[in-house]
Amino acid sequence: MRNQITFDYSRAEAFISPEEISIMSRQALDAMDVLLGRRGVGKDCLGWIDLPKNYDPEEFARIRKAAARIRKNSEVLLVMGIGGSYLGARAAIEFLGHSFANVVERNTRRAPEIYFCGNSISSTYLKHLMDVVGDRDFSINMISKSGTTTEPAIAFRVFKEILEKKYGKKGAARRIYATTDKEKGTLRQMADQEGYETFVMPEDVGGRFSVLTPAGLLPVAVSGADIDTLMRGAVCARERALKNAFMDNGALQYAAVRNIFLRRGRSVEIMCNYEPGVHYICEWWKQLFGESEGKNHKGLLPVSADLTTDLHSMGQFIQDGSRVMFETVINIEKPREEIVIGREPQDLDGLNYLAGKTVDFVNKSAMEAAILAHTDGQVPNLMVHVPEVNEFYLGELFYFFEFACAISAYMLGVNPFNQPALDHYKKNMCALLGKPGYEERREELMKRL
Repeated sequence: MRNQITFDYSRAEAFISPEEISIMSRQALDAMDVLLGRRGVGKDCLGWIDLPKNYDPEEFARIRKAAARIRKNSEVLLVMGIGGSYLGARAAIEFLGHSFANVVERNTRRAPEIYFCGNSISSTYLKHLMDVVGDRDFSINMISKSGTTTEPAIAFRVFKEILEKKYGKKGAARRIYATTDKEKGTLRQMADQEGYETFVMPEDVGGRFSVLTPAGLLPVAVSGADIDTLMRGAVCARERALKNAFMDNGALQYAAVRNIFLRRGRSVEIMCNYEPGVHYICEWWKQLFGESEGKNHKGLLPVSADLTTDLHSMGQFIQDGSRVMFETVINIEKPREEIVIGREPQDLDGLNYLAGKTVDFVNKSAMEAAILAHTDGQVPNLMVHVPEVNEFYLGELFYFFEFACAISAYMLGVNPFNQPALDHYKKNMCALLGKPGYEERREELMKRL
Protein backbone atom coordinates (compact mmCIF):
# COMPACT_ATOMS: atom_id res chain seq x y z
CA MET A 1 0.00 0.00 0.00
CA ARG A 2 1.18 3.51 -0.76
CA ASN A 3 2.12 5.85 2.07
CA GLN A 4 0.97 9.06 0.42
CA ILE A 5 -1.62 10.48 -1.96
CA THR A 6 -0.56 9.68 -5.53
CA PHE A 7 -1.75 10.77 -8.97
CA ASP A 8 -1.77 8.32 -11.88
CA TYR A 9 -2.48 9.24 -15.50
CA SER A 10 -1.13 6.00 -17.03
CA ARG A 11 -4.61 5.04 -18.25
CA ALA A 12 -4.84 8.31 -20.14
CA GLU A 13 -1.51 8.03 -21.94
CA ALA A 14 -3.17 6.50 -25.00
CA PHE A 15 -5.12 9.75 -25.43
CA ILE A 16 -2.23 12.20 -25.15
CA SER A 17 1.24 12.48 -26.63
CA PRO A 18 4.61 12.87 -24.91
CA GLU A 19 4.98 16.17 -26.75
CA GLU A 20 1.80 17.48 -25.13
CA ILE A 21 3.05 16.43 -21.69
CA SER A 22 6.35 18.17 -22.35
CA ILE A 23 4.68 21.41 -23.43
CA MET A 24 2.15 21.41 -20.60
CA SER A 25 4.77 20.52 -18.00
CA ARG A 26 6.62 23.72 -18.89
CA GLN A 27 3.41 25.71 -18.68
CA ALA A 28 2.61 24.17 -15.29
CA LEU A 29 6.08 25.01 -13.99
CA ASP A 30 5.74 28.57 -15.31
CA ALA A 31 2.38 28.87 -13.54
CA MET A 32 3.94 27.61 -10.31
CA ASP A 33 6.73 30.17 -10.65
CA VAL A 34 4.11 32.93 -10.97
CA LEU A 35 2.09 31.53 -8.06
CA LEU A 36 4.98 31.13 -5.63
CA GLY A 37 6.57 34.39 -6.76
CA ARG A 38 3.24 36.08 -5.98
CA ARG A 39 3.23 37.84 -9.33
CA GLY A 40 -0.12 36.65 -10.64
CA VAL A 41 -3.65 38.00 -10.42
CA GLY A 42 -5.20 37.37 -7.04
CA LYS A 43 -1.82 37.57 -5.34
CA ASP A 44 -3.46 38.97 -2.20
CA CYS A 45 -5.29 35.65 -1.66
CA LEU A 46 -2.37 33.25 -1.29
CA GLY A 47 -2.40 32.69 2.45
CA TRP A 48 -3.50 29.08 1.90
CA ILE A 49 -0.11 28.17 0.37
CA ASP A 50 1.77 28.35 3.68
CA LEU A 51 -1.22 27.88 5.98
CA PRO A 52 -0.42 24.26 6.99
CA LYS A 53 2.79 25.38 8.69
CA ASN A 54 2.03 29.04 9.45
CA TYR A 55 -1.31 28.88 11.28
CA ASP A 56 -1.81 30.67 14.61
CA PRO A 57 -1.03 28.11 17.37
CA GLU A 58 -2.93 30.10 20.00
CA GLU A 59 -6.08 30.11 17.89
CA PHE A 60 -5.55 26.44 17.08
CA ALA A 61 -5.50 25.67 20.81
CA ARG A 62 -8.70 27.69 21.30
CA ILE A 63 -10.35 25.66 18.55
CA ARG A 64 -9.57 22.43 20.41
CA LYS A 65 -10.90 23.89 23.68
CA ALA A 66 -14.08 25.19 22.06
CA ALA A 67 -14.63 21.82 20.36
CA ALA A 68 -14.26 20.02 23.70
CA ARG A 69 -16.75 22.44 25.29
CA ILE A 70 -19.31 21.87 22.52
CA ARG A 71 -18.91 18.09 22.78
CA LYS A 72 -19.51 18.33 26.52
CA ASN A 73 -22.52 20.67 26.67
CA SER A 74 -24.34 20.10 23.37
CA GLU A 75 -26.28 17.26 21.84
CA VAL A 76 -26.39 19.07 18.51
CA LEU A 77 -24.09 21.47 16.66
CA LEU A 78 -25.53 23.56 13.83
CA VAL A 79 -22.92 24.67 11.31
CA MET A 80 -24.13 27.65 9.28
CA GLY A 81 -22.38 28.63 6.09
CA ILE A 82 -22.52 28.30 2.34
CA GLY A 83 -19.96 27.35 -0.30
CA GLY A 84 -16.45 27.31 1.08
CA SER A 85 -17.77 28.22 4.50
CA TYR A 86 -19.20 24.74 4.98
CA LEU A 87 -18.26 22.32 2.18
CA GLY A 88 -14.75 21.59 3.45
CA ALA A 89 -15.95 20.86 6.97
CA ARG A 90 -18.79 18.67 5.71
CA ALA A 91 -16.44 16.82 3.36
CA ALA A 92 -14.03 16.07 6.20
CA ILE A 93 -16.70 15.05 8.71
CA GLU A 94 -18.47 12.71 6.31
CA PHE A 95 -15.18 11.27 5.04
CA LEU A 96 -13.75 10.57 8.49
CA GLY A 97 -16.90 9.87 10.49
CA HIS A 98 -19.42 7.06 10.77
CA SER A 99 -21.63 6.77 7.68
CA PHE A 100 -24.69 7.24 9.91
CA ALA A 101 -23.09 9.49 12.52
CA ASN A 102 -26.21 11.45 13.42
CA VAL A 103 -28.32 8.37 14.15
CA VAL A 104 -25.93 5.96 15.87
CA GLU A 105 -25.62 6.07 19.65
CA ARG A 106 -23.50 8.82 21.18
CA ASN A 107 -20.86 6.38 22.48
CA THR A 108 -20.28 5.23 18.90
CA ARG A 109 -20.28 8.75 17.46
CA ARG A 110 -18.30 10.30 20.33
CA ALA A 111 -19.57 13.76 19.32
CA PRO A 112 -22.76 15.79 19.07
CA GLU A 113 -24.99 15.34 16.08
CA ILE A 114 -23.75 17.82 13.47
CA TYR A 115 -26.14 19.38 10.96
CA PHE A 116 -25.45 21.92 8.24
CA CYS A 117 -27.81 24.76 7.40
CA GLY A 118 -27.62 28.17 5.82
CA ASN A 119 -26.61 26.56 2.52
CA SER A 120 -30.08 26.93 0.98
CA ILE A 121 -33.16 29.12 1.41
CA SER A 122 -35.66 26.38 2.14
CA SER A 123 -38.23 27.04 4.84
CA THR A 124 -39.08 23.34 4.84
CA TYR A 125 -35.48 22.35 5.57
CA LEU A 126 -35.17 24.87 8.40
CA LYS A 127 -38.46 23.82 9.97
CA HIS A 128 -37.57 20.16 9.77
CA LEU A 129 -34.19 20.92 11.33
CA MET A 130 -35.98 22.72 14.16
CA ASP A 131 -37.96 19.50 14.68
CA VAL A 132 -34.73 17.49 14.81
CA VAL A 133 -33.13 19.79 17.39
CA GLY A 134 -36.30 19.88 19.46
CA ASP A 135 -35.68 20.83 23.08
CA ARG A 136 -32.16 19.42 23.17
CA ASP A 137 -29.05 21.39 24.11
CA PHE A 138 -27.36 22.80 21.02
CA SER A 139 -24.72 25.23 19.85
CA ILE A 140 -24.15 27.23 16.68
CA ASN A 141 -21.06 27.79 14.58
CA MET A 142 -21.88 30.71 12.27
CA ILE A 143 -19.31 30.98 9.45
CA SER A 144 -19.30 34.12 7.32
CA LYS A 145 -16.73 36.82 6.60
CA SER A 146 -19.44 39.43 6.22
CA GLY A 147 -22.33 38.04 8.21
CA THR A 148 -24.76 39.30 5.58
CA THR A 149 -24.73 36.41 3.10
CA THR A 150 -28.44 35.73 2.77
CA GLU A 151 -28.61 31.96 3.28
CA PRO A 152 -26.58 31.62 6.50
CA ALA A 153 -27.82 34.97 7.83
CA ILE A 154 -31.44 33.77 7.70
CA ALA A 155 -30.60 30.45 9.34
CA PHE A 156 -28.65 32.26 12.05
CA ARG A 157 -31.50 34.64 12.81
CA VAL A 158 -33.96 31.72 13.10
CA PHE A 159 -31.86 29.56 15.42
CA LYS A 160 -30.37 32.45 17.41
CA GLU A 161 -33.90 33.37 18.43
CA ILE A 162 -34.48 29.78 19.61
CA LEU A 163 -31.20 29.80 21.54
CA GLU A 164 -32.03 33.07 23.25
CA LYS A 165 -35.51 31.90 24.27
CA LYS A 166 -34.02 28.70 25.66
CA TYR A 167 -30.92 30.04 27.46
CA GLY A 168 -31.38 33.82 27.61
CA LYS A 169 -29.15 36.24 25.70
CA LYS A 170 -26.06 35.64 27.83
CA GLY A 171 -26.52 31.89 27.89
CA ALA A 172 -27.10 31.83 24.15
CA ALA A 173 -23.98 33.93 23.56
CA ARG A 174 -21.89 31.23 25.25
CA ARG A 175 -23.20 28.72 22.72
CA ILE A 176 -22.57 30.79 19.59
CA TYR A 177 -19.18 30.56 17.90
CA ALA A 178 -18.54 33.05 15.10
CA THR A 179 -15.95 32.33 12.43
CA THR A 180 -15.56 35.62 10.61
CA ASP A 181 -13.32 38.51 9.61
CA LYS A 182 -10.73 39.69 12.09
CA GLU A 183 -11.92 43.31 12.20
CA LYS A 184 -14.86 44.15 9.94
CA GLY A 185 -18.28 42.99 8.89
CA THR A 186 -21.71 42.59 10.43
CA LEU A 187 -20.94 39.26 12.11
CA ARG A 188 -17.74 40.65 13.68
CA GLN A 189 -19.68 43.64 15.01
CA MET A 190 -22.44 41.40 16.37
CA ALA A 191 -19.93 39.02 17.98
CA ASP A 192 -18.09 41.84 19.69
CA GLN A 193 -21.34 43.35 20.93
CA GLU A 194 -22.94 40.10 22.14
CA GLY A 195 -19.79 38.38 23.41
CA TYR A 196 -19.58 35.39 21.06
CA GLU A 197 -16.30 33.52 20.94
CA THR A 198 -14.73 34.27 17.59
CA PHE A 199 -12.30 32.61 15.21
CA VAL A 200 -10.68 34.36 12.28
CA MET A 201 -11.17 33.69 8.60
CA PRO A 202 -7.84 34.98 7.24
CA GLU A 203 -8.20 37.91 4.89
CA ASP A 204 -5.76 36.36 2.41
CA VAL A 205 -7.59 33.00 2.16
CA GLY A 206 -10.71 32.78 0.01
CA GLY A 207 -13.69 30.70 1.10
CA ARG A 208 -13.12 27.74 -1.22
CA PHE A 209 -9.51 27.48 -0.01
CA SER A 210 -10.50 27.80 3.66
CA VAL A 211 -10.94 24.20 4.79
CA LEU A 212 -7.70 24.30 6.82
CA THR A 213 -8.68 27.57 8.52
CA PRO A 214 -11.06 27.79 11.52
CA ALA A 215 -13.94 27.69 9.01
CA GLY A 216 -13.23 24.02 8.55
CA LEU A 217 -11.23 23.12 11.64
CA LEU A 218 -13.78 23.93 14.37
CA PRO A 219 -16.60 21.70 13.06
CA VAL A 220 -14.09 18.98 12.20
CA ALA A 221 -12.65 19.13 15.72
CA VAL A 222 -16.14 18.92 17.23
CA SER A 223 -16.69 15.71 15.25
CA GLY A 224 -13.79 14.17 17.15
CA ALA A 225 -11.31 14.15 14.27
CA ASP A 226 -7.64 14.89 14.94
CA ILE A 227 -6.99 18.30 13.39
CA ASP A 228 -3.29 18.18 14.28
CA THR A 229 -2.85 15.12 12.06
CA LEU A 230 -4.97 16.75 9.36
CA MET A 231 -2.53 19.67 9.24
CA ARG A 232 0.50 17.35 9.24
CA GLY A 233 -0.86 15.68 6.14
CA ALA A 234 -1.28 19.06 4.47
CA VAL A 235 2.31 19.95 5.38
CA CYS A 236 3.61 16.83 3.63
CA ALA A 237 1.53 17.52 0.51
CA ARG A 238 2.77 21.11 0.50
CA GLU A 239 6.40 19.99 0.60
CA ARG A 240 5.93 17.71 -2.40
CA ALA A 241 3.94 20.30 -4.36
CA LEU A 242 6.49 23.05 -3.82
CA LYS A 243 9.72 21.05 -4.12
CA ASN A 244 9.29 17.98 -6.33
CA ALA A 245 10.20 17.97 -10.00
CA PHE A 246 7.31 17.65 -12.46
CA MET A 247 7.55 13.87 -12.92
CA ASP A 248 7.34 13.39 -9.15
CA ASN A 249 4.76 16.11 -8.57
CA GLY A 250 1.20 14.80 -8.75
CA ALA A 251 -0.43 18.21 -8.30
CA LEU A 252 1.46 19.69 -11.27
CA GLN A 253 0.77 16.62 -13.38
CA TYR A 254 -2.95 16.77 -12.63
CA ALA A 255 -3.10 20.45 -13.59
CA ALA A 256 -1.19 19.77 -16.81
CA VAL A 257 -3.14 16.70 -17.96
CA ARG A 258 -6.58 18.20 -17.35
CA ASN A 259 -5.54 21.24 -19.41
CA ILE A 260 -4.42 18.96 -22.23
CA PHE A 261 -7.86 17.41 -22.33
CA LEU A 262 -9.57 20.79 -22.23
CA ARG A 263 -7.57 21.93 -25.24
CA ARG A 264 -8.55 18.73 -27.01
CA GLY A 265 -12.21 19.63 -26.62
CA ARG A 266 -12.98 17.54 -23.56
CA SER A 267 -14.67 20.26 -21.56
CA VAL A 268 -16.20 18.11 -18.79
CA GLU A 269 -14.34 16.42 -15.94
CA ILE A 270 -16.29 13.79 -14.01
CA MET A 271 -14.96 13.21 -10.49
CA CYS A 272 -15.91 9.63 -9.57
CA ASN A 273 -15.82 7.82 -6.26
CA TYR A 274 -16.66 4.30 -5.16
CA GLU A 275 -17.21 5.09 -1.47
CA PRO A 276 -20.25 7.07 -0.21
CA GLY A 277 -18.02 8.81 2.33
CA VAL A 278 -16.22 10.55 -0.55
CA HIS A 279 -19.41 12.18 -1.88
CA TYR A 280 -18.81 15.54 -0.18
CA ILE A 281 -15.13 15.52 -1.08
CA CYS A 282 -16.41 15.62 -4.65
CA GLU A 283 -18.87 18.40 -3.78
CA TRP A 284 -16.01 20.40 -2.25
CA TRP A 285 -13.86 19.72 -5.35
CA LYS A 286 -16.67 20.93 -7.63
CA GLN A 287 -16.81 24.28 -5.90
CA LEU A 288 -13.03 24.61 -5.72
CA PHE A 289 -12.51 24.11 -9.44
CA GLY A 290 -15.81 25.46 -10.74
CA GLU A 291 -15.58 28.78 -8.93
CA SER A 292 -11.84 29.12 -9.53
CA GLU A 293 -11.73 28.35 -13.26
CA GLY A 294 -15.17 29.22 -14.62
CA LYS A 295 -14.44 32.74 -15.89
CA ASN A 296 -14.24 34.58 -19.20
CA HIS A 297 -16.08 31.67 -20.85
CA LYS A 298 -13.20 29.35 -19.96
CA GLY A 299 -12.67 26.30 -17.81
CA LEU A 300 -13.69 22.68 -17.45
CA LEU A 301 -17.17 21.88 -16.16
CA PRO A 302 -16.61 19.89 -12.93
CA VAL A 303 -19.28 17.27 -12.27
CA SER A 304 -19.29 14.23 -10.04
CA ALA A 305 -20.67 10.71 -9.94
CA ASP A 306 -21.16 8.30 -7.03
CA LEU A 307 -20.32 4.86 -8.32
CA THR A 308 -21.40 2.17 -8.69
CA THR A 309 -24.76 3.88 -7.99
CA ASP A 310 -24.57 6.26 -10.94
CA LEU A 311 -23.42 3.54 -13.32
CA HIS A 312 -27.08 2.52 -13.28
CA SER A 313 -28.20 6.04 -14.21
CA MET A 314 -25.38 7.92 -15.99
CA GLY A 315 -23.34 4.88 -17.01
CA GLN A 316 -24.83 4.66 -20.49
CA PHE A 317 -23.96 8.29 -21.25
CA ILE A 318 -20.44 8.01 -19.84
CA GLN A 319 -19.87 4.85 -21.87
CA ASP A 320 -21.48 5.82 -25.15
CA GLY A 321 -22.60 9.46 -25.14
CA SER A 322 -20.90 12.48 -26.66
CA ARG A 323 -17.14 12.36 -26.11
CA VAL A 324 -16.81 15.65 -24.24
CA MET A 325 -15.45 14.23 -21.00
CA PHE A 326 -12.72 12.51 -19.09
CA GLU A 327 -13.02 11.00 -15.63
CA THR A 328 -10.94 11.28 -12.48
CA VAL A 329 -11.41 8.53 -9.91
CA ILE A 330 -10.68 8.93 -6.20
CA ASN A 331 -9.65 5.43 -5.19
CA ILE A 332 -9.70 4.56 -1.47
CA GLU A 333 -7.25 1.67 -1.42
CA LYS A 334 -8.00 0.26 2.04
CA PRO A 335 -11.63 0.30 3.25
CA ARG A 336 -12.41 1.38 6.79
CA GLU A 337 -14.55 -1.69 7.40
CA GLU A 338 -14.63 -5.10 5.76
CA ILE A 339 -17.30 -7.77 5.27
CA VAL A 340 -16.74 -11.27 3.94
CA ILE A 341 -19.55 -12.65 1.79
CA GLY A 342 -21.01 -15.89 3.14
CA ARG A 343 -22.15 -19.08 1.37
CA GLU A 344 -25.84 -19.99 1.00
CA PRO A 345 -26.87 -23.69 1.07
CA GLN A 346 -29.08 -23.40 -2.04
CA ASP A 347 -27.46 -20.44 -3.85
CA LEU A 348 -30.84 -19.06 -4.89
CA ASP A 349 -29.36 -15.64 -5.65
CA GLY A 350 -26.49 -17.13 -7.64
CA LEU A 351 -23.83 -15.40 -5.58
CA ASN A 352 -22.02 -18.40 -4.12
CA TYR A 353 -19.20 -17.77 -6.59
CA LEU A 354 -18.42 -14.74 -4.42
CA ALA A 355 -18.41 -16.69 -1.15
CA GLY A 356 -15.28 -16.03 0.86
CA LYS A 357 -14.52 -12.82 -1.03
CA THR A 358 -14.80 -9.40 0.60
CA VAL A 359 -17.35 -6.76 -0.36
CA ASP A 360 -14.45 -4.39 -1.04
CA PHE A 361 -12.97 -6.90 -3.50
CA VAL A 362 -16.28 -6.81 -5.38
CA ASN A 363 -16.30 -2.99 -5.24
CA LYS A 364 -12.74 -2.74 -6.55
CA SER A 365 -13.56 -5.24 -9.31
CA ALA A 366 -16.54 -3.09 -10.32
CA MET A 367 -14.25 -0.04 -10.37
CA GLU A 368 -11.68 -1.76 -12.58
CA ALA A 369 -14.42 -3.10 -14.86
CA ALA A 370 -15.90 0.38 -15.28
CA ILE A 371 -12.51 1.99 -15.95
CA LEU A 372 -11.71 -0.60 -18.62
CA ALA A 373 -15.12 -0.15 -20.21
CA HIS A 374 -14.88 3.64 -20.17
CA THR A 375 -11.39 3.74 -21.65
CA ASP A 376 -12.59 1.31 -24.35
CA GLY A 377 -15.37 3.83 -24.93
CA GLN A 378 -12.76 6.58 -25.43
CA VAL A 379 -13.16 8.18 -22.01
CA PRO A 380 -9.67 8.89 -20.60
CA ASN A 381 -9.14 7.94 -16.96
CA LEU A 382 -7.12 9.69 -14.27
CA MET A 383 -6.77 8.34 -10.73
CA VAL A 384 -6.03 9.86 -7.35
CA HIS A 385 -5.04 7.07 -4.97
CA VAL A 386 -5.77 7.54 -1.26
CA PRO A 387 -4.09 4.82 0.84
CA GLU A 388 -6.77 4.76 3.53
CA VAL A 389 -9.30 6.95 5.32
CA ASN A 390 -7.63 9.01 8.02
CA GLU A 391 -6.89 12.62 8.88
CA PHE A 392 -3.34 12.57 7.49
CA TYR A 393 -4.30 11.49 4.00
CA LEU A 394 -7.29 13.81 3.99
CA GLY A 395 -4.98 16.75 4.77
CA GLU A 396 -2.82 15.66 1.84
CA LEU A 397 -5.84 15.38 -0.43
CA PHE A 398 -7.15 18.84 0.42
CA TYR A 399 -3.79 20.47 -0.28
CA PHE A 400 -3.20 18.41 -3.44
CA PHE A 401 -6.41 19.71 -5.01
CA GLU A 402 -5.94 23.30 -3.80
CA PHE A 403 -2.45 23.55 -5.27
CA ALA A 404 -3.44 21.85 -8.53
CA CYS A 405 -6.43 24.17 -8.85
CA ALA A 406 -4.36 27.33 -8.55
CA ILE A 407 -1.84 26.04 -11.11
CA SER A 408 -4.55 24.91 -13.51
CA ALA A 409 -6.38 28.26 -13.36
CA TYR A 410 -3.19 30.21 -14.02
CA MET A 411 -2.53 27.94 -17.01
CA LEU A 412 -5.98 28.92 -18.28
CA GLY A 413 -5.19 32.60 -17.83
CA VAL A 414 -7.85 33.33 -15.19
CA ASN A 415 -7.76 34.58 -11.63
CA PRO A 416 -8.29 31.52 -9.39
CA PHE A 417 -9.28 33.57 -6.37
CA ASN A 418 -12.19 35.80 -7.37
CA GLN A 419 -15.81 35.13 -8.36
CA PRO A 420 -17.02 38.28 -10.13
CA ALA A 421 -20.08 36.74 -11.77
CA LEU A 422 -21.68 35.80 -8.45
CA ASP A 423 -22.26 39.46 -7.63
CA HIS A 424 -24.73 39.68 -10.50
CA TYR A 425 -27.29 37.29 -9.05
CA LYS A 426 -26.75 38.62 -5.55
CA LYS A 427 -27.57 42.16 -6.63
CA ASN A 428 -30.64 40.91 -8.49
CA MET A 429 -31.82 39.03 -5.40
CA CYS A 430 -31.32 42.06 -3.15
CA ALA A 431 -33.35 44.14 -5.58
CA LEU A 432 -36.20 41.63 -5.86
CA LEU A 433 -36.33 41.29 -2.06
CA GLY A 434 -36.73 45.06 -1.74
CA LYS A 435 -33.45 45.73 0.05
CA PRO A 436 -32.90 49.47 0.58
CA GLY A 437 -30.59 50.98 -2.01
CA TYR A 438 -31.67 48.66 -4.83
CA GLU A 439 -34.89 50.44 -5.86
CA GLU A 440 -33.75 51.40 -9.35
CA ARG A 441 -32.47 47.90 -10.11
CA ARG A 442 -35.70 46.40 -8.78
CA GLU A 443 -37.78 48.59 -11.09
CA GLU A 444 -35.68 47.48 -14.06
CA LEU A 445 -35.91 43.79 -13.16
CA MET A 446 -39.65 43.86 -12.59
CA LYS A 447 -40.14 45.01 -16.18
CA ARG A 448 -38.36 41.87 -17.34
CA LEU A 449 -40.29 39.41 -15.18
